[in-house]
Amino acid sequence: MQRWHILLAVLTLAATQICMAQDQGLGSKTVLGPRNIFLYDGANTLMAGDGEEGVRLTMLGLRSAHGRRELVAAHANLCAGFLMLEQFQTALGHCDWVLERYDNHWRSYNNRALVYLFLGRYEESEADIRRGQELNPRSESLKEVKGMYLDEVAPVTEEIQIDERRHVTRPPTPSIAVDEIE
Repeated sequence: MQRWHILLAVLTLAATQICMAQDQGLGSKTVLGPRNIFLYDGANTLMAGDGEEGVRLTMLGLRSAHGRRELVAAHANLCAGFLMLEQFQTALGHCDWVLERYDNHWRSYNNRALVYLFLGRYEESEADIRRGQELNPRSESLKEVKGMYLDEVAPVTEEIQIDERRHVTRPPTPSIAVDEIE
């Protein structure tokens, strides 16, 4: 299960970059550092593997979110954070929030596919993986999630049999009959 912690941390990074960018339509403005420090710190904390603190900081960032990008990043990261905390229904709610508003957010499809996978909802997981790959066919994280999905629904069975007879003594070599010359 540690595999998905790392995967989720990587997913939050891209959402953090969105938070750091300015919203469209604000005109030219100089911004030094992230505009929403709680979202920024929350994402970094999630990437470090601390789900509880990452969720707490992201919730604070959500309260002071400015514009669409920060709202989307906050909910996407909350989905990832609650998934890390194994609070699957709460995670699902945040992924759904994003996808109900922005159906082209491939990271939320990726995270929701993981939620569905852990809930045993395999058909929905597969559909989200497929949609995410339509949006971002080169995504390594979606490939990882698809691998996890396939491990669950179609595990590979070993075809190799190990021969344990390595330590068996060999029978003696038969004697060879040789004509003796006198």
